[in-house]
Amino acid sequence: MVYLLAVGVSAHSLDAMSPNKPWGTFLSRRQLLVMAVGAMVPALALGLYLAASYAPLLIPLGLVELFFLLAYNLELFSGRFHTDFWFSLSWGLLPVLVGFVVQTDTFTLPALAGGLFGFFTAFVEINASRPYKALKQEPEGGNTPVARRLEAILKGVVASVLSAAAFLLALALLR
Repeated sequence: MVYLLAVGVSAHSLDAMSPNKPWGTFLSRRQLLVMAVGAMVPALALGLYLAASYAPLLIPLGLVELFFLLAYNLELFSGRFHTDFWFSLSWGLLPVLVGFVVQTDTFTLPALAGGLFGFFTAFVEINASRPYKALKQEPEGGNTPVARRLEAILKGVVASVLSAAAFLLALALLR
């Protein structure tokens, strides 16, 4: 629920307020701000509750995630944190670590390995999706060999994430 509110609503609303306006101008800046804050407040409250009740290690991770929520999506610091690396770290690695920590209140090597898997799949996704989206905007661009290759890469990323999730679920059920 925290990620649905913080990333699904708040981050995308803030991203739409950024200088490059990736989502167009359908909603006003005020509407986007209301959506962002309206989602961020309950996300922070729920995150603090989980940290206080179950996993104090969530506090430093939550602060790092909050930093990236603002710095990446609003392109603060002259966009220094709005890069593929920081995208992969903040939306690939950190959510996996947070998911592990919320359940265990510990860091382990397998959690870090899962986080690195999240990092690299996010890195591949962002680097394949941008040129794919650009090609799809061109007439007949989505029908080129390059577009088909990028689409295959993106489908491969999805398949690898789903396969890893199914494997981990099976492993947990067999315990």
